[in-house]
Amino acid sequence: MDLDTARSRISEVDRRLVELLNERARMSLNVGAAKRRTLKEQGDDTDPEVYVPGQEKRVFEKVRNLNQGPLSGESVCAIYREIMSASISLQSEVSVGYLGPPGTFSHQAAMQRFGDSLAYVPYAKIEDVIVAAAKEEVTYGLVPIENSTFGAVVQTLDAFVAQPSVKIRAEVYLPVTQSLLSRYQLSAIRKVYSHPQAFGQSRTWLDQHLPHAARVEVSSTAKAAELAAAENYAAAVSSEVCASLYHLDVVAKDITTAGDNTTRFFVLGQSSDKPTGDDKSLLMFTVDHREPGALCGALNVFAKHKINQTAINSRPSRQRQWHYMFFIEIQGHELDANVASALEEIKAYCLDLVVLGSYPHQYY
Repeated sequence: MDLDTARSRISEVDRRLVELLNERARMSLNVGAAKRRTLKEQGDDTDPEVYVPGQEKRVFEKVRNLNQGPLSGESVCAIYREIMSASISLQSEVSVGYLGPPGTFSHQAAMQRFGDSLAYVPYAKIEDVIVAAAKEEVTYGLVPIENSTFGAVVQTLDAFVAQPSVKIRAEVYLPVTQSLLSRYQLSAIRKVYSHPQAFGQSRTWLDQHLPHAARVEVSSTAKAAELAAAENYAAAVSSEVCASLYHLDVVAKDITTAGDNTTRFFVLGQSSDKPTGDDKSLLMFTVDHREPGALCGALNVFAKHKINQTAINSRPSRQRQWHYMFFIEIQGHELDANVASALEEIKAYCLDLVVLGSYPHQYY
């Protein structure tokens, strides 16, 4: 095929693609209208959920299976991410809150999940994001929950204790590579800014290469880059994205201790999605610490109902000293029969029990 013929055929394909994209967008608007009619018939005047993670997961699985190349599955899904983002923006004005400023890993994870067509709202603290989602100041919030190298994000767990009404809708995994950013050479750096999680992920490198530099914890890696850009002899442990945003040089790339460093995030809203058959749930509860074996009894309920526990964390309950709130992640949806039975039975051991949400299992 000669060059002119190839270009002519590409133009024709582009024409058909635009027609099909707009046809798909019209169908998406029809879906939104049908949802609103159904809710109205049920006497519910609230707006329907426009972000449905279970349906999104099915779409991505379908297009991966349909793809015959030469585009990779990742490339096809990236294209569909933007198609779905544009469709969501047509149905409703959607805003997503995240830990700012722009350029944080939270910002990157939010963009990865929701695409480029929605409005993004930065907040100074993780708890501010959760409060905004609980009060519906934003449609959805996105917060980090744990890192594969440094463990649970305690600020998020503590914020759940204070705002138990918010619901988890989805999980997002983001590979994280930390770099050292500065306007100065390594030998001139006297202070390093970063988030506590980022310091934990890069501690070995910093101990070896900057053992005498002061380490100052701040609210986010992007805030660290912002401060390093404005201060003499300062640096930030942050992402390479922030190097361009804040006009810093990358002094050292990939200073994380683990090569497969990944952070998991939660998408928050007013409700959880329906069961998909492959879900997880996060529970928050306390037990009577004066009762011997209370925690053991609660955990044994899951084993009895053949429910796997994937994570266990604890934080001070803020009710009284040395009293703890437990966070248990399990496989299954709160509406699954075995999970519902276990939740009813576990109440005998718990003083408080909150299902923070059920969400589709996301495979990176």
